[in-house]
Amino acid sequence: MEAATRLYYRYFPEKLLGEVLSKRWSDNFVPAFAVLLVIGFFLARDPGFFSLASLTETSRQLAEFSIVVVAMGIVLLAGGLDLSVGSVFALANITALICMNLLGWPVWATAAATLAVGALCGAVNGFLIGYLRIRAFLTTLVTLIIIRSIVDIILLRYAVAISAVFPDSDFWFFLGEGNLLGLPVSFLVAIAVIVIWHVVLTRARFGWHLTAVGGGRRSAYNAGLNVKRTVFLTYVWSGALAAGAGLFFAARLGSAGSDTGVGLEIAALTAAVLGGNSLGGGRGSVAKSVLGAIVVLILTDSMVRIGISGGISSAILGGVLLLVVAIDVRWLKNRHKILNKVYVSPSYFKLPDMPETDAGSGSPYALNDRLRSVSLIGQGEIEGPEDVIFDRADNLYCPNRHGDIVRFFGPDYKKWEIFAHIGGHPLGMAFDRDDNLNVCVGGMGLYRITPDRKVEKLTDETNRSFLSVIDDSRLKLADDLDIAPDGRIFFSEATIRYDMHDWAYDALESRGNGRLICYDPRDGATRTVLRNLQFPNGVCMAGDGESFLFAETWGCRINRYWFEGQKKGRCETVVPNLPGYPDNINRASDGNFWVALVGMRSPALDLALRKPGLRKRMATRIAKDEWLFPNINTGCVLKFTPQGKVLESMWDLGGVNHPMVTSMREHKGYLYLGGLYNDRIGRLALDGADPDWTSQDFYWGGKNGSR
Repeated sequence: MEAATRLYYRYFPEKLLGEVLSKRWSDNFVPAFAVLLVIGFFLARDPGFFSLASLTETSRQLAEFSIVVVAMGIVLLAGGLDLSVGSVFALANITALICMNLLGWPVWATAAATLAVGALCGAVNGFLIGYLRIRAFLTTLVTLIIIRSIVDIILLRYAVAISAVFPDSDFWFFLGEGNLLGLPVSFLVAIAVIVIWHVVLTRARFGWHLTAVGGGRRSAYNAGLNVKRTVFLTYVWSGALAAGAGLFFAARLGSAGSDTGVGLEIAALTAAVLGGNSLGGGRGSVAKSVLGAIVVLILTDSMVRIGISGGISSAILGGVLLLVVAIDVRWLKNRHKILNKVYVSPSYFKLPDMPETDAGSGSPYALNDRLRSVSLIGQGEIEGPEDVIFDRADNLYCPNRHGDIVRFFGPDYKKWEIFAHIGGHPLGMAFDRDDNLNVCVGGMGLYRITPDRKVEKLTDETNRSFLSVIDDSRLKLADDLDIAPDGRIFFSEATIRYDMHDWAYDALESRGNGRLICYDPRDGATRTVLRNLQFPNGVCMAGDGESFLFAETWGCRINRYWFEGQKKGRCETVVPNLPGYPDNINRASDGNFWVALVGMRSPALDLALRKPGLRKRMATRIAKDEWLFPNINTGCVLKFTPQGKVLESMWDLGGVNHPMVTSMREHKGYLYLGGLYNDRIGRLALDGADPDWTSQDFYWGGKNGSR
């Protein structure tokens, strides 16, 4: 039964489903499924629709229609609505034909005039809606009627004259009927428009502003965005794009009729909403708009080919719009419900039996009160000193939760200052050979502070895993680091699935969500060296120039990884079964190593690790502060040999002076203690320790860097 449980929670794709649903492109499931369904249905009914000749002609229509749908999608994304795109399309068509057929203008002047007419129509909409704050539905409905009336007036006067002239321009014909690289010119232009707007909406400042305005205009205004101008520009672009589509329509057909563009706004709105663009604004994309355009065009053209009349086809299109909107709303609502249920995915994990810790048992882990006598530094003046470190002048550094690096001046460590402000939550620290302070910052990556206090970002990303669904190239929780003799920085990323303040979820999962990463300052390259680790932490060079030690917090073990030498690439467990959860590791003056235990194991929690279903229900039904959780109120520090033998332990059973220990640093006969949730730094005198030993000089040599 236990083996079956282990296999089920290792291979059942619940974690994969959660990661897929967390991606924004999962919004496209409905439109993508609709595309496949429509294509499959009409392929079965009319295989000739997908012939080469049919696809070539359809691609010209798709190009024009897609541009209009993109225009509609831009306005929807900003929280607006443009019912005038069909009328602008018709006006652009008649404008282009007058310029070419009657005025004899060159193609470039015709295109400029046509786009200008469309942009002017959009500017009228944008001014009324953006600056005068008239409702979009009412405004564009009125401009639809007005522009349509203008088109009808022009047609009454010039329709016959337009149809009597055929422009003598090869380039005009090329725009409407020509091919380039085997594809229609209009189709290639539409692809370019789609790509450009995709980049604008996802990478450019205007696209971010547009999405912010659509998500909440008041919030966007409070954030300092020019909401009125953004709304105005969306309608200008909508009008210009609709005019561009009308230009290609004029070049392709060369005729003007009273029915040109009639119902186009409804078809474009159907396609945009079908593609997943929200009517409420703030959600959508160009890709979604194009998917919707493909569905609507295939649907309408295929209904004509199989003999469905115009009235019935319009009714079907309206029914599709209602159905898709209903499905999409339900999908979005239930998608988040499903995501909340499946994203946290506990695994089956069995720890070895906990080692003996009873006082007087003779175990190296035996309980004692050796940390009760620590003196305190900066009590009540700092918050969250997760790590501690010393420079060559005996000054003490620690991070705080406000994103600062605090420096306490030796020798009494009573006076302090903000050495540098980085942001985020600084965690592990290490000085390099040139006295630069290198820092892992949760949520930001790896940073460096020069001796003159200049803050520099070293890296915030690594190579992406080939089979990873989520984008694991960005660093979520860079945790601890150490520096190899050649200058390479090896650091841990505790989890790729959760942010700094959600690390408890990673503890609940107890999966291998972490990794070890190497940054090489010689070429600025960053690469992942070891994956699938259980909250890796506490990176510390072993002293041989070929390997380093690191902790796996949820695995309750300490490992050794070789980055050079005959064992390069190998990882071996050094301390396999600890009574608590290891955090930072640092060197001791006698050649051994110190490790902090951030929390203690308990029989109930060890049992819960073998019950993934229990932890799953706990995550979804119980408040986080009531979960089974490691006891982080009892601090402990261990000393162990390079071979993994634990020599001694130090406890603070009452949790009075130093209730949590996440790091320690030996310096000139004292042990200094840090704690992520503490408001103090602990200082403990070590019996028999070298009063002149410092980790900085031991590892890098004297002030000139000689070893």
